[in-house]
Amino acid sequence: MMTEISLNILDVTENSTRAGASIVHITVEVDEEKDLLRVLIEDNGCGMSKEQLASVKDPFFTTRTTRKVGLGVPFFREAALQANGSFDIESEPGVGTKVTAEFQLSNIDRMPLGDITGTIHQLVIYHPDTDFVYKYVFNGNSFTMDTREFREVLGDVPFDTKEVSDYIKEYLSENKYNTDNGKNI
Repeated sequence: MMTEISLNILDVTENSTRAGASIVHITVEVDEEKDLLRVLIEDNGCGMSKEQLASVKDPFFTTRTTRKVGLGVPFFREAALQANGSFDIESEPGVGTKVTAEFQLSNIDRMPLGDITGTIHQLVIYHPDTDFVYKYVFNGNSFTMDTREFREVLGDVPFDTKEVSDYIKEYLSENKYNTDNGKNI
């Protein structure tokens, strides 16, 4: 099992990019009053058939030809359920896929969110052909990063240019801190 929720987000989002998504929406929402941590990942990739969707929670199912198991979704599901939460996945061929994982925030079995800033930064830098809309919500405060806005300003300058990469990481770190006052969850 993965040790941080952010690694599960990375794994599921990698699936989105492999599925040809041109845009991936990632929302991480923390509500201490409701004792809830919610993760939503939604893409416009190729989607899955009903048969694939029914099998996706099985660790011995994968559409990849490089290995015979697909542990990402089953591990993410199990992590949510172990933390008194829920897990749902919806998909439609030609439309995309939506994954929702909810965790009881105070549950002793809930793994930490981890380095969400590093995860989002890595996704943006290493998937230049995919746009990401990342929204982080903490007790009603929020910020959103949309790579399409960066593209408008940067033109053809790639995200993996050192100055741009450093700016994106600082932007994510600073806005997360301003949203949650540096609280680690």
